[in-house]
Amino acid sequence: MQDRFLEPINTLSHSLANALAPLLTDDFSGHINAQQLQELVNATQLSEEQLLLQLLPIAAALSNPTISEFYVGAIAKGASGDIYMGANIELQGKALFHSVHAEQSAISHAWLNGEKYITDIIVNASPCGHCRQFMNELVKGHDITIHLPKQNPQSLTHYLPYAFGPSDLNIKQPLLSAQYNPHSLKSTDPAVQSALEHANKSYAPYTHNHAAVLLETHDGKQYCGQYAENAAFNPSMLPMQMALSVMVRYGQDFADISRAILIESSKGKVSLIGATKDALNAVSQIELEHLLATPA
Repeated sequence: MQDRFLEPINTLSHSLANALAPLLTDDFSGHINAQQLQELVNATQLSEEQLLLQLLPIAAALSNPTISEFYVGAIAKGASGDIYMGANIELQGKALFHSVHAEQSAISHAWLNGEKYITDIIVNASPCGHCRQFMNELVKGHDITIHLPKQNPQSLTHYLPYAFGPSDLNIKQPLLSAQYNPHSLKSTDPAVQSALEHANKSYAPYTHNHAAVLLETHDGKQYCGQYAENAAFNPSMLPMQMALSVMVRYGQDFADISRAILIESSKGKVSLIGATKDALNAVSQIELEHLLATPA
């Protein structure tokens, strides 16, 4: 079991701790599939909602809050029945907009695994306005049920009435809908091609700057993030922050980064290079590789 889970697992009921322990292997990054979830329900005799609320300390253990020291865990349940944990991340010494909120982390976790929509969000503190707006960007976002400890479940519309979202800007395919925006780039480098594939799957309906970041570590592992824009602009999730969030979920040390690639569209209305370099400089001294891809 990973060291970061030793303390939180001791806060769980005996039956849940015993059933969960075999899942917390060295490569556990917060994903529990539908079958495993049902097995946990059966082993504990808890309702699914009770179980997910009890799992929040495990999700919070994925956090890296270097500024606030406030650990937040979140769990997104996808349409497949799988659950995806996420946690807040802050970059020491950098502007607060570089922070990743726990709900964003969990939702991006689900998105990167191909979920088409989110049915439930479970979180250990009331979602801030930033996260409510981010959830509102999703397919069927207004139908998401939010679960908090010691409170009745409520839909997102309860937390965000009179919402402004993608439909107000005539966007017909919100975040998580099946989209592919092909771009081309002259390179045979496998890492570049992998980053390009993520850029093609990114969500940038407002700036058309389809972008992705790939971080490679000394052991050859790769961690990718895709740009996820928002109708309110500021709650957009940058690809570098998403890639760093993936690294944290896998327990990978930022000091192990050996390569960083940003690919963005040559036709985008904005560029992410400044913000991406700033975030990278907070965790590593390596140089950012910046490549422009041409829309097909």
